[in-house]
Amino acid sequence: MQLTAPATGSTETRPRDADGMAVASFILGLLGLLVLNIFLGPIAIALATVALWRGTARRGRAYLGLTLGVADLAVLVIAMQMSHTVSWSL
Repeated sequence: MQLTAPATGSTETRPRDADGMAVASFILGLLGLLVLNIFLGPIAIALATVALWRGTARRGRAYLGLTLGVADLAVLVIAMQMSHTVSWSL
C-alpha cells in the first residue's frame, strides 16, 4: 500500500481562488469610489488582472472590478484637478 501526499495547488482550488479574487476586485473597486481610492483602485486592478489571467469563471465581476479600479483613479485625478491639491475631500 502506497500513500501519496495531496497535490498542492490542485486544479480544484485554483479557479476558486480566481473567483474569489474577481469578487474581491469588484468589492474593492466599488468601495474605492467612496474612500481610499488611491490604495483600493490599484489593488482592484491587480486582483482583477490576476483573476482573469488565472481563468476565473466570474469574468464579468473581474471586468467590473478592473473598470471600477480605473474609475477610482480617474475620480482621484479629477478631484485633485478641481481642488488644485494633491489630496481631496468631500
